[in-house]
This record gives sequence, structure tokens and C-alpha cells, in this order.
Amino acid sequence: MGNQCQWHLWFVLAITCFVSQNYVAGELERVHLKGQPRNGNSSKGDGFLGFLVVGDWGRKGAFNQSRVAFQMGKIGEKLKIDFVVSTGDNFYDNGLNSQHDPAFLQSFTNIYKSKSLQTHWFSVLGNHDFRGDAEAQFSPFLRQIDSRWFCLRSFIVNAELAEIIFVDTTPLVKSYFLNSDNHTYDWRGVIPRKRYITNLLKKIVVGHYAIRSIGFHGDTEELVNYLLPILKANNVDFYINGHDHCLQHISDTHSRIEFLTSGAGSKAWRGDMKKQRREGLRFFYDGQGFMSLQLSQFDAHIAFYDAYGTVLHTWNAWKSLFHSSM
Repeated sequence: MGNQCQWHLWFVLAITCFVSQNYVAGELERVHLKGQPRNGNSSKGDGFLGFLVVGDWGRKGAFNQSRVAFQMGKIGEKLKIDFVVSTGDNFYDNGLNSQHDPAFLQSFTNIYKSKSLQTHWFSVLGNHDFRGDAEAQFSPFLRQIDSRWFCLRSFIVNAELAEIIFVDTTPLVKSYFLNSDNHTYDWRGVIPRKRYITNLLKKIVVGHYAIRSIGFHGDTEELVNYLLPILKANNVDFYINGHDHCLQHISDTHSRIEFLTSGAGSKAWRGDMKKQRREGLRFFYDGQGFMSLQLSQFDAHIAFYDAYGTVLHTWNAWKSLFHSSM
């Protein structure tokens, strides 16, 4: 990329990724953040980028969603965040039924009310979002209701220190096409699946699924096969996802990639974890919470928080040098 110190992050499931421009398709819509106010507190151009990551949250405040949202507000104010990233499964159990669905207000606007969270929310879809009217979440009408909301199937956020690419990865998972488990999925804009995957992998991706996870769903075979080689080839630093309702940090044992899961925005799955493939595991928490990421030109700081705002795990990274602290 043009700036050798630009971070390469890939957010999968409801989050984004910083990627090599060789893979960025020109037709993707771009959102430019440079020069915009940081949450009304200061101007951009300060050399720092900070944001929160939350996934698997939309339950009208239930399952500690409201508690997590309150703590996000406190941490967001402390860090003076620039935006929030959602890694998908934005509205349970079956997405939105239309752009007029009251669940948008009940699970989003009325929950994330803290001043620090009145900033951009960049979101991708998760598998539960496809059970309703998936394209309703792309509707400009939702932005008229709440100007923070921004969700498209694929798009790029141009920030000071990084390009963040959001891409819908749910269609990569073949099982949803073979066995719908009595659910109806909205595959408009996706079928035929093979062509969608071919086009997607030319652009690189932000999706809903983990590459590595010891949570309930475990590793996602399709992403290990299709996406991981691209991430390695492009020297990606962090891959961020949701889908598993937990917080976790796994270091790849064959590359520089750190796998970060933030899918604990409401209902969590306590005690449900895989016993196999634990190599590289640095942190796992099966309760509710969220994650923050702060970037400067030369270093990054990652922190995981529980529903009470307690710091559970931190990781400090420098370009070409990594160091962690608990």
C-alpha cells in the first residue's frame, strides 16, 4: 500500500479489513472519514484512529445487551472513538422484516444511547440477518431514522491510517445452501453463489465468520481455504470477526495474523468451546462484552472488556514486532 505503516486489518462477520489495494475493486462504495470531526470532541488529523467492535447484539436490550451498550459508551468516551464496527447478526432472531421494522429502533437506536456512541456505525450482515429482509439493512431510509447507521453488502471505509473493507461473507458458508434447517434465507444479490464467491475474492473481505475459533462454531473451513491464503499473501495484521458468541484472541502459528473475535454483544454461550486446535490461543471468554482497537502510525492497542467494563485482555502490537500484556 502507499503508506508502509498503514495497518492491514480484516474484519469478518460484521467488521472490516485493511487490505492491499491490489485487491480493492473500484466499484465498491467508499466512505471517507478524513477531515471529519471525531465524535464532536476534536478534529481529525491527530494521527490516531480508535473504534469499538461489537457483534451478535440485536436483542432489544435482553441478554445483557443494554449492559454491554452502557459500558461501550463509557469506554468510547474514554478513548474518544472515531466509529463503531458491527460484525454482524445485527437483529435477532430473523433480521429485519422490512425497513419499517420497529426492531431497528428497539435493538439499535434505543439501546446505544451514550454520547460517545453517537458516531458512525459501520456494519456487515450475519447469518441471522439473512433470515429476514436482508436488503432492508442497506436502505437509506434507516439512515433517515438514525444517521449513525451504515450497512451495505460490501464497501470501503477510508480512514487516516487504514483502508477498511467490509464484505458480506455469509454466502461463503456452503451449509446454508445445502441445509436451511427450516429457515428461509434472503439470497437476493448472492445467487448464483459460485459467481458471488469469485467476485468477492477479487475484492477481499469483511465478514461474519471466524477463520480460527475454539468457540461453538469453531474454524470456518471455507474461510480457511478461500480467505486465509489471501490474508497471508497481503501481510494482514489482524482478522476480526463475530459469529461465535464470545471474546477470543488466537495468534496464527504460521503467519503474523492475530485472529480476534468480538461476538458477545448480547447472548453468550457459556461453557461451550472446542477442545481441539488450541494452538496459538491467548485469550478466551465465554461471557458478554466487546473490544476496542486503537491505532497510531506505528503501534496498535487491542483490549477486550466484559459487560461491566472490566478489562479482560490486552494486546499491544508494533509494525513487525508484537508484544502482549494481560
